[in-house]
Amino acid sequence: MAQGNAHKVEGSLSMNQGLKLQHAATTDLPHWFGKIHCGDCLEIMRQIPGESMDLVLTSPPYNLRNTTGGGLLRDGGLFSEGRKIRGGYNVHDDAMPHKLYVEWQRECLNEMLRVLSPAGAIFYNHKWRVQNRLLQDRSDIVEGFPVRQIIIWKRNGGINFNPGYFLPTYEVIYLIAKPDFKLREKANKLGDVWTINQETNNPHPAPFPLELAHRVISSTDAKTVFDPFIGSGTTAIAAILEKRQWMGIEKSRKYALQAEQRIKKIQSEKQIF
Repeated sequence: MAQGNAHKVEGSLSMNQGLKLQHAATTDLPHWFGKIHCGDCLEIMRQIPGESMDLVLTSPPYNLRNTTGGGLLRDGGLFSEGRKIRGGYNVHDDAMPHKLYVEWQRECLNEMLRVLSPAGAIFYNHKWRVQNRLLQDRSDIVEGFPVRQIIIWKRNGGINFNPGYFLPTYEVIYLIAKPDFKLREKANKLGDVWTINQETNNPHPAPFPLELAHRVISSTDAKTVFDPFIGSGTTAIAAILEKRQWMGIEKSRKYALQAEQRIKKIQSEKQIF
């Protein structure tokens, strides 16, 4: 968990290292946008005014280190001793007991739904796995939430460290929508299986691709876009390119600084400020 006092990072981002953010009144909403707030996502989300975000696009940690399979942990595997740079996040070990992980993610979704406008939606990217011979389809996380549709993100290629399994090449995006949510005109012609290559030039251990974020945002009329697990800043970059207001939360100062550099680069290249 990030510690210290709130302070500015040079550039377009405001890094709130401390968790004692002041509750923002509705009139203070502009102060939330165009920034990555660095700290615990739940504590910060609880201070965001209700119904203030039109779109939530996020991909939380998948809790991959809590695994019953050997492929991720065996020699050369994603979380093996020789691959520590890939083995979990900078400030999160990705190995919570499953019950606690589910409770945490449900709390996060409750807060995302609270800050969502009446015509808003959450695009919640996650991964299905088989654990203890049973499918973890994340129904224990999304049960009771207004899931409207499941989108399959089909990746091309990947890495497989376990000779007993076929290479996994898809992830799942849950569209969790408020009653008045509608897609942009003609966006409903898109299918529910999206073939998009994974990100290859990104220092973050688990980024989703800019094309995916751009497709989600451009398919809606959302004016405000929020990512409580913003990581390397992909959601912010897609929002900037689509000329939408954005805000993000990131627990790791290291990843937030990397995101700042990516955002500044795209702003410079596209002359967007």
